[in-house]
Amino acid sequence: MAEVRRLLPDPGPTTIEGQLATLDLRERAEADRPYVITNFALTVDGRATIGGRSGPIGSSTDTDLLMGLRSVADAVMIGAGTMRVERYGRVISDPDRRARRERVGLAHDPLMVIVSGSLDLPWEADLFTSGGGRVLIFTASDARPPETATSVRVVRHPDRVDLRAALEHLRQDRGIRVVLSEGGPHLHGQLIADGLVDELFVTNAPKLAGGEGPGLVAGLPEEPLALDLAWLLEDDGELFARYRVRRT
Repeated sequence: MAEVRRLLPDPGPTTIEGQLATLDLRERAEADRPYVITNFALTVDGRATIGGRSGPIGSSTDTDLLMGLRSVADAVMIGAGTMRVERYGRVISDPDRRARRERVGLAHDPLMVIVSGSLDLPWEADLFTSGGGRVLIFTASDARPPETATSVRVVRHPDRVDLRAALEHLRQDRGIRVVLSEGGPHLHGQLIADGLVDELFVTNAPKLAGGEGPGLVAGLPEEPLALDLAWLLEDDGELFARYRVRRT
Protein backbone atom coordinates (compact mmCIF):
# COMPACT_ATOMS: atom_id res chain seq x y z
CA MET A 1 0.00 0.00 0.00
CA ALA A 2 1.10 3.55 -0.72
CA GLU A 3 2.53 5.57 2.15
CA VAL A 4 0.35 8.29 3.68
CA ARG A 5 1.04 10.89 6.37
CA ARG A 6 -0.38 10.47 9.85
CA LEU A 7 -1.17 13.94 11.16
CA LEU A 8 -2.78 12.84 14.44
CA PRO A 9 -1.81 11.26 16.74
CA ASP A 10 1.99 10.86 16.58
CA PRO A 11 2.72 12.53 13.21
CA GLY A 12 4.77 10.44 10.81
CA PRO A 13 4.62 8.11 7.79
CA THR A 14 2.19 5.21 7.78
CA THR A 15 -0.03 3.19 5.45
CA ILE A 16 -3.75 2.50 5.38
CA GLU A 17 -3.00 -1.17 6.03
CA GLY A 18 -0.79 -0.25 8.98
CA GLN A 19 -3.48 1.95 10.50
CA LEU A 20 -6.19 -0.66 10.09
CA ALA A 21 -3.95 -3.25 11.73
CA THR A 22 -4.27 -1.29 14.99
CA LEU A 23 -8.07 -1.54 15.10
CA ASP A 24 -9.62 -3.51 17.94
CA LEU A 25 -13.23 -3.27 16.78
CA ARG A 26 -14.35 -6.84 17.47
CA GLU A 27 -13.49 -6.51 21.15
CA ARG A 28 -15.78 -3.46 21.35
CA ALA A 29 -18.98 -5.31 20.35
CA GLU A 30 -21.74 -5.26 22.93
CA ALA A 31 -23.77 -8.27 24.00
CA ASP A 32 -26.95 -7.00 22.35
CA ARG A 33 -25.59 -5.47 19.14
CA PRO A 34 -22.48 -5.28 16.95
CA TYR A 35 -20.00 -2.44 16.99
CA VAL A 36 -21.12 -0.15 14.15
CA ILE A 37 -18.78 1.92 12.02
CA THR A 38 -19.64 4.07 9.01
CA ASN A 39 -17.57 5.05 6.00
CA PHE A 40 -18.26 8.03 3.77
CA ALA A 41 -16.38 10.26 1.32
CA LEU A 42 -17.30 13.93 1.04
CA THR A 43 -16.26 16.91 -1.08
CA VAL A 44 -15.17 20.15 0.55
CA ASP A 45 -18.67 21.55 -0.01
CA GLY A 46 -20.16 18.57 1.78
CA ARG A 47 -21.47 16.53 -1.15
CA ALA A 48 -21.59 12.74 -0.91
CA THR A 49 -22.09 12.20 -4.64
CA ILE A 50 -20.90 13.64 -7.96
CA GLY A 51 -23.20 12.93 -10.86
CA GLY A 52 -25.37 10.87 -8.55
CA ARG A 53 -22.59 8.45 -7.52
CA SER A 54 -20.10 8.31 -4.67
CA GLY A 55 -17.27 6.78 -6.69
CA PRO A 56 -15.94 9.98 -8.33
CA ILE A 57 -15.28 11.64 -4.96
CA GLY A 58 -12.47 9.58 -3.44
CA SER A 59 -9.07 8.51 -4.74
CA SER A 60 -7.43 5.10 -4.93
CA THR A 61 -6.27 5.65 -1.34
CA ASP A 62 -9.89 6.12 -0.31
CA THR A 63 -10.70 2.84 -2.08
CA ASP A 64 -7.88 1.16 -0.13
CA LEU A 65 -9.46 2.41 3.10
CA LEU A 66 -12.91 1.19 2.09
CA MET A 67 -11.65 -2.25 1.09
CA GLY A 68 -9.56 -2.45 4.26
CA LEU A 69 -12.60 -1.69 6.42
CA ARG A 70 -14.62 -4.30 4.54
CA SER A 71 -11.85 -6.78 5.21
CA VAL A 72 -12.11 -6.39 9.00
CA ALA A 73 -15.93 -6.21 9.22
CA ASP A 74 -18.23 -9.17 9.78
CA ALA A 75 -21.01 -7.49 7.80
CA VAL A 76 -21.47 -4.57 5.39
CA MET A 77 -24.79 -2.70 5.61
CA ILE A 78 -26.36 -0.49 2.93
CA GLY A 79 -29.75 0.99 2.17
CA ALA A 80 -31.84 0.04 -0.83
CA GLY A 81 -31.24 3.42 -2.49
CA THR A 82 -27.49 2.91 -2.35
CA MET A 83 -27.91 -0.56 -3.82
CA ARG A 84 -30.02 0.78 -6.68
CA VAL A 85 -27.50 3.51 -7.53
CA GLU A 86 -24.19 1.75 -6.90
CA ARG A 87 -25.31 -1.74 -8.01
CA TYR A 88 -22.89 -3.62 -5.80
CA GLY A 89 -21.02 -6.71 -6.84
CA ARG A 90 -19.35 -9.19 -4.50
CA VAL A 91 -18.34 -7.34 -1.34
CA ILE A 92 -14.70 -8.50 -1.52
CA SER A 93 -13.77 -9.47 -5.05
CA ASP A 94 -10.07 -10.11 -4.34
CA PRO A 95 -9.52 -13.80 -3.44
CA ASP A 96 -6.32 -12.92 -1.55
CA ARG A 97 -8.28 -10.63 0.76
CA ARG A 98 -10.87 -13.37 1.30
CA ALA A 99 -8.09 -15.84 2.13
CA ARG A 100 -6.57 -13.42 4.65
CA ARG A 101 -9.96 -13.09 6.34
CA GLU A 102 -10.21 -16.85 6.71
CA ARG A 103 -6.71 -17.04 8.19
CA VAL A 104 -7.77 -14.72 11.04
CA GLY A 105 -11.00 -16.60 11.70
CA LEU A 106 -13.46 -14.48 9.70
CA ALA A 107 -15.88 -15.72 7.05
CA HIS A 108 -14.37 -15.45 3.57
CA ASP A 109 -16.96 -12.78 2.65
CA PRO A 110 -18.59 -10.24 4.95
CA LEU A 111 -22.33 -10.73 5.16
CA MET A 112 -24.00 -8.12 2.92
CA VAL A 113 -26.94 -6.59 4.77
CA ILE A 114 -29.49 -4.54 2.84
CA VAL A 115 -32.22 -2.45 4.47
CA SER A 116 -35.14 -2.23 2.04
CA GLY A 117 -38.62 -1.28 3.14
CA SER A 118 -40.27 -2.30 -0.15
CA LEU A 119 -37.84 -4.96 -1.45
CA ASP A 120 -37.40 -2.85 -4.61
CA LEU A 121 -33.87 -3.92 -5.53
CA PRO A 122 -31.85 -4.39 -8.75
CA TRP A 123 -31.91 -8.17 -8.76
CA GLU A 124 -29.82 -8.26 -11.94
CA ALA A 125 -26.84 -6.64 -10.16
CA ASP A 126 -23.67 -8.71 -9.73
CA LEU A 127 -24.21 -8.97 -5.99
CA PHE A 128 -27.17 -11.26 -6.68
CA THR A 129 -25.98 -12.96 -9.89
CA SER A 130 -22.32 -13.71 -9.07
CA GLY A 131 -23.08 -16.53 -6.65
CA GLY A 132 -20.39 -15.32 -4.21
CA GLY A 133 -20.95 -14.36 -0.61
CA ARG A 134 -24.23 -14.10 1.30
CA VAL A 135 -26.97 -11.46 1.44
CA LEU A 136 -29.40 -10.76 4.29
CA ILE A 137 -32.26 -8.33 3.64
CA PHE A 138 -34.31 -6.60 6.34
CA THR A 139 -37.64 -5.47 4.91
CA ALA A 140 -41.20 -4.54 5.81
CA SER A 141 -42.52 -5.94 2.53
CA ASP A 142 -44.44 -9.19 2.08
CA ALA A 143 -43.04 -9.59 -1.44
CA ARG A 144 -40.88 -12.60 -2.20
CA PRO A 145 -37.43 -12.12 -3.76
CA PRO A 146 -36.68 -13.87 -7.06
CA GLU A 147 -34.37 -16.85 -7.31
CA THR A 148 -30.74 -15.67 -7.22
CA ALA A 149 -27.35 -17.29 -7.70
CA THR A 150 -26.12 -15.63 -4.51
CA SER A 151 -27.60 -16.91 -1.25
CA VAL A 152 -30.30 -14.46 -0.08
CA ARG A 153 -32.19 -14.57 3.21
CA VAL A 154 -34.99 -12.19 4.22
CA VAL A 155 -35.98 -10.99 7.71
CA ARG A 156 -39.34 -9.21 7.80
CA HIS A 157 -40.37 -6.46 10.21
CA PRO A 158 -43.92 -5.13 10.59
CA ASP A 159 -44.63 -1.63 9.21
CA ARG A 160 -40.98 -0.50 8.91
CA VAL A 161 -37.50 -1.89 9.46
CA ASP A 162 -36.41 -1.46 13.08
CA LEU A 163 -32.65 -0.91 12.90
CA ARG A 164 -32.06 -1.64 16.57
CA ALA A 165 -33.90 -4.94 16.25
CA ALA A 166 -31.99 -5.67 13.04
CA LEU A 167 -28.66 -5.15 14.79
CA GLU A 168 -29.79 -7.32 17.70
CA HIS A 169 -30.62 -10.06 15.21
CA LEU A 170 -27.20 -9.75 13.59
CA ARG A 171 -25.41 -9.99 16.93
CA GLN A 172 -27.44 -12.64 18.68
CA ASP A 173 -28.62 -14.85 15.79
CA ARG A 174 -25.75 -14.40 13.31
CA GLY A 175 -22.77 -13.83 15.61
CA ILE A 176 -21.90 -10.53 13.89
CA ARG A 177 -19.52 -8.41 15.96
CA VAL A 178 -18.59 -5.56 13.57
CA VAL A 179 -20.89 -3.89 11.04
CA LEU A 180 -19.61 -1.44 8.43
CA SER A 181 -22.37 0.84 7.14
CA GLU A 182 -21.68 2.38 3.73
CA GLY A 183 -24.87 4.43 3.57
CA GLY A 184 -26.58 6.12 2.08
CA PRO A 185 -27.33 9.33 3.93
CA HIS A 186 -30.82 8.26 5.07
CA LEU A 187 -29.55 4.99 6.56
CA HIS A 188 -26.68 6.81 8.27
CA GLY A 189 -29.04 9.46 9.59
CA GLN A 190 -31.37 6.86 11.05
CA LEU A 191 -28.52 4.87 12.61
CA ILE A 192 -27.10 8.01 14.21
CA ALA A 193 -30.50 9.26 15.39
CA ASP A 194 -31.11 5.88 17.04
CA GLY A 195 -27.74 6.02 18.84
CA LEU A 196 -26.42 2.98 16.97
CA VAL A 197 -23.20 4.36 15.43
CA ASP A 198 -19.94 3.99 17.34
CA GLU A 199 -17.34 5.32 14.87
CA LEU A 200 -17.28 7.31 11.63
CA PHE A 201 -14.54 7.03 9.01
CA VAL A 202 -14.86 10.17 6.88
CA THR A 203 -12.79 10.94 3.78
CA ASN A 204 -12.64 14.63 2.87
CA ALA A 205 -11.65 14.92 -0.79
CA PRO A 206 -9.99 18.11 -2.11
CA LYS A 207 -12.84 18.72 -4.56
CA LEU A 208 -15.83 21.02 -4.96
CA ALA A 209 -18.89 19.30 -6.39
CA GLY A 210 -21.29 22.22 -6.71
CA GLY A 211 -24.94 21.75 -7.53
CA GLU A 212 -27.37 19.96 -5.27
CA GLY A 213 -26.89 16.57 -3.72
CA PRO A 214 -26.91 14.54 -0.52
CA GLY A 215 -24.48 15.08 2.32
CA LEU A 216 -23.15 12.83 5.05
CA VAL A 217 -26.53 12.19 6.64
CA ALA A 218 -30.19 12.94 5.90
CA GLY A 219 -33.17 13.27 8.21
CA LEU A 220 -31.08 13.79 11.33
CA PRO A 221 -32.73 16.04 13.95
CA GLU A 222 -30.86 19.20 14.92
CA GLU A 223 -29.22 17.83 18.03
CA PRO A 224 -25.42 18.14 18.30
CA LEU A 225 -23.51 14.89 18.70
CA ALA A 226 -19.98 15.15 20.10
CA LEU A 227 -17.22 13.21 18.34
CA ASP A 228 -13.63 12.49 19.36
CA LEU A 229 -10.95 12.46 16.66
CA ALA A 230 -9.04 9.17 16.89
CA TRP A 231 -6.76 9.70 13.91
CA LEU A 232 -6.22 11.97 10.91
CA LEU A 233 -4.30 10.87 7.81
CA GLU A 234 -3.38 12.82 4.67
CA ASP A 235 -2.45 11.90 1.12
CA ASP A 236 -2.15 14.41 -1.73
CA GLY A 237 -4.53 16.83 0.00
CA GLU A 238 -7.11 14.14 0.83
CA LEU A 239 -7.91 13.79 4.53
CA PHE A 240 -8.95 10.57 6.23
CA ALA A 241 -10.51 11.05 9.66
CA ARG A 242 -11.57 8.45 12.18
CA TYR A 243 -14.07 9.72 14.76
CA ARG A 244 -15.51 7.98 17.80
CA VAL A 245 -18.95 8.95 19.07
CA ARG A 246 -18.51 10.39 22.53
CA ARG A 247 -20.61 8.42 25.01
CA THR A 248 -21.79 10.25 28.13
